[in-house]
Amino acid sequence: MADIEKLENLVTQVRRDILRQVHKVNSGHPGGSLGCAEFFVALYNDVMERNDGFSMDGKGEDLFFLSNGHISPVFYSVLARSGYFPVEELNTFRLLNSRLQGHPTTHEGLPGIRIASGSLGQGISVALGAAATKKLNKDNHLIYALCGDGELQEGQNWEAIMYAAANKVDNLIVSIDLNGQQIDGSTDNVLNMLSVRAKFEAFGWEVLDIEEGNNLEAVIDGLHKAKSKTGNYKPICVLLHTVMGNGVDFMMHTHAWHGKAPNDEQLETALKQNPETLGDY
Repeated sequence: MADIEKLENLVTQVRRDILRQVHKVNSGHPGGSLGCAEFFVALYNDVMERNDGFSMDGKGEDLFFLSNGHISPVFYSVLARSGYFPVEELNTFRLLNSRLQGHPTTHEGLPGIRIASGSLGQGISVALGAAATKKLNKDNHLIYALCGDGELQEGQNWEAIMYAAANKVDNLIVSIDLNGQQIDGSTDNVLNMLSVRAKFEAFGWEVLDIEEGNNLEAVIDGLHKAKSKTGNYKPICVLLHTVMGNGVDFMMHTHAWHGKAPNDEQLETALKQNPETLGDY
């Protein structure tokens, strides 16, 4: 059973990490990162079965692939605070020769990073390959992936979504961050996708909603429910309803903070709304 208070403290600290990373280099993507803090904390600290240490082959454990790689600040924070690399290394975010680039890459050898995910639309395809590998290796562990809602405007996603259902890939759970915002505005205004649920269902997926995607207990319960649906000849889609910029009042519900760093005064205000819980780096 998850220690919810402990994990809530971790969520708060992760938000601080996100804010401090992008502020230090005046660069990065805080909005979507803040909105997915609960998801990453739940996934890495309660839901996934992980081995000690890190190996690229990923045998005998669940694997996660981040498709919308621009939300790297939340990914790096949770990886560091889950023991993959020193928390102090968050200080190097987006610096020259750092292992923590703006979009995750693999050639620096950062533990926890399995694919480069700068170009949107590719994550489900990669996750499918990993899911097929698990099947071939008779490894019963699961593959998780996260995509942005605006990212679904990329056509490659729908080829992968069609393939997954047609081939009964039932060890795959893809979560969609439904915050309704992308870099140029709301997803409805940029390219309205209408019902994402109806689309996945039409392609043959099992679809679950987590209506409170920024409620940690709801996210944990929803992801465990998704796990319980695997192994039934259908891939699983989790519609994660989140708020961009969650936890910082002036960043919430707007695309303006998709890729904008807070200034000194804004950082101070944001950190006051998220008091230190586990110690900054």
